[in-house]
Order: sequence, then structure tokens, then C-alpha cells
Amino acid sequence: MSFEYLIGGRYLRAKHKETFISLITFLSIAGVTVGVMALIVVIAVMAGFESDLKQRILGVESHIVVMRHGGSFSGYQKITKQIDEMDGVKSATPFIYSQVMLRSSTGVSGAVLRGIDPESAGDVIKILKKPALQRLKQMDHQKTSKALTPGIILGKELAGNLGVVKGDSVYLISTRGMLSPIGYLPSMKRFEVAGIFVSGMYEYDGSLAYVDLKDAQKMLHMKDTITGIEVRVHDIYDAGNIEKKIVSKLGFPFWARDWMQMNHNLFSALKLEKTVMFIILALIILVAAFNIASTLIMMVMGKTKDIAILKAMGAMDSSIRKIFIFKGMIIGAVGTTLGVCLGFTLCKLLEKYKFIHLPGDVYYISTLPVRLEAMDVITIASAAMIICFFATLYPAIQASKLNPIEAIRYG
Repeated sequence: MSFEYLIGGRYLRAKHKETFISLITFLSIAGVTVGVMALIVVIAVMAGFESDLKQRILGVESHIVVMRHGGSFSGYQKITKQIDEMDGVKSATPFIYSQVMLRSSTGVSGAVLRGIDPESAGDVIKILKKPALQRLKQMDHQKTSKALTPGIILGKELAGNLGVVKGDSVYLISTRGMLSPIGYLPSMKRFEVAGIFVSGMYEYDGSLAYVDLKDAQKMLHMKDTITGIEVRVHDIYDAGNIEKKIVSKLGFPFWARDWMQMNHNLFSALKLEKTVMFIILALIILVAAFNIASTLIMMVMGKTKDIAILKAMGAMDSSIRKIFIFKGMIIGAVGTTLGVCLGFTLCKLLEKYKFIHLPGDVYYISTLPVRLEAMDVITIASAAMIICFFATLYPAIQASKLNPIEAIRYG
């Protein structure tokens, strides 16, 4: 061990008369520990929120949506098959999108109608369970021979607003009606609730209604056309590249958007919020860094004679700087290590026991989601060590500038 590290280590163990300096050192370590721990927990919770939100959104929405300039298009069976056979594509399904009114015996509500293919929709839209899709399929097969009511799948909140449960009837009303001798009449048809889905997000649960693609085409007078094709890919972060390949293969007038483009504003806001919280909580570490600087300044004032003797014995200015930088970095390293350990422990406790509960009428989740990522921990620990390093520079430089003759004469 070089003498700089040896002396720096001894300075960490304050003598009895230097108890006050030792207390400041302890407070400095505690400050860094609390700052790092708070940063890790907050960033982990925010990452958990982002991951949970992303999972819920992609449970309802597809990874890529392919549409055509000018509106609906026909010949979708061939196009869907072409997309389905492309590399990286897991599944593709056609859909119809329209705004309608739903009426039950107890209420009326606006809704977003999605016409889907029960055969392939379950592979793309994960919130739709197989029993409900199977029910739509059975109704579609049987209604030709038996006059059965076609099925509809509603969101939980939408079903609640209408006051219906599985097996009840609702009337679907569309403005895409037809002309009659008495004027323009809207389309209206009775559907049976085949299932109720829960996505965990009010925007989806309170507005979406799914029916069979053929029923939607008849109801909206779209003949054999669709609004677009939804695509699910194997790697969600490669959706942008696959989207470009799809557009390149299909050519104009087709266009596509991936899930990152469709939810760009939301995820950009989450990323900005995470960055701002990082900066705000890093101020806690900055305050602790000032304590480290104060500790070292008082140490320099108390060790004037020691520094003078070391310089008189031939110690270089760089060696003096290294002694105090080493002491400051030890304080920072101990505080950072303790903070990482406590933050990791607290995150695991939050993840396992979920002792913090959120009000269900305000948030879409009941407990704090936690996702601790290695890169976030490394970034936080590195930032803490860099702040501590800069806090040691001024006291170390001042110590190296000390004139040994004056220090011995007046010390």
C-alpha cells in the first residue's frame, strides 16, 4: 500500500479530540446513503409503472397497425397472409374501427366498435380470452341455421355503465344507416354479451366493444372491406424496422404505425418525468457532497502540521491531493454501497409484500409496481461517486498548496 492510501485511511479514524469531524464524516456517509437509496427506490417504482403501463397498453393494442390511404380496403385476406409470412411477424388479423352507440334496458353509452376475426384476433389482442372468442365464433357458425343473436365482448366499465352482464342483450346503433321513404334511418341490431374483458385501464374498459368481423361489415354496410390490419411481432423493440418492411413490401397507398409512434407522447412524458426525478433526488447526494467537502476542509485545517511535515520530507503536491481525495472517495463509496444495498432491499420488500396500497378510484393499480434494472443502479451509483469526487477536489487542492515553512512556523 502506498503511503498516500495509508495516511488517508488513518485520517478516517478520527482521534478522541476530533469527535466533531468524525460526526460530520458519519453524517456525510448517511447523506449519500439516503440519497442513493431514495434514487434507487423512486427510479425502480417509475420503471415499474412504465413497464406495467406498456404491458397493459400492448395487451389491448397491437404492435403495428397497417392501414390504407383513403379509408377501408378489400382483398385483405391476401394482404394479411403476406404480412403473416414476413420475418419477425408473430400474427396478423384484420379489424374494423367505428364509433357507435350501445343501448341496454337500463342505460345508453357511446362506444368504439372493433370488428375482429375470432380465428386470429386472440393471437394479437391478448386481453381477449379464448372462451369469449370461441363464443363469437360459435354464434357466427350457428346463426345461419338457427336465428341466434350475434355476440359482443364489452369492457368492464362499459358493461357497468350499461348495467349488463354476460348473457344480457344490448342494441348496437350506428349512424351508417340507410335511406328509406321516411328519411335516413340509423342501423340498429341486437347483440348478446358473450364476454367482458378487463385491461386495467379505464380508457379501454370504458369504451371498447368487440364483435365478429362479418357482423361489423353488415352493420356498417362495408361489404367485404376492412379498416386495417393489426400485427403482433416477436420483438416489440424491432417493431419499427418490421413496420418499414411491411410498408416497403405493400407499397403505396398503404401506411403503418408501430406502438411506439402511437403512444409516443405518453412514453416521452414518462421518460421526462423519470429524468426530472433523477435530477431532483440527485440534489440529496449533492447536499451530502457538501458535507464531504466541509469534512475535508476541517480536516485540512486540523492537519496543517502533518501536511507541512510530509511536504518537508519530500511529499509531492499530487501525493497530498491524493490523500484527501482518497478519504473523500472512501466516504462516498461507503455511502453509495450502503445506499445500493438498502435500496435493493427496500425494492425487494415492496415487490414481495406490497405494503403500500394505492386508492383504486385514483390509480389503475392497487400497489406500487417495482422494476429494478441493473443499468439504473449502475447509473445512480456512478453519478453518486462522480459528485463525491468533485466534492473532494477543492479541499485537496487547497491542502496541496499549503506552504510547509509557514505552516510549521505558525502551526
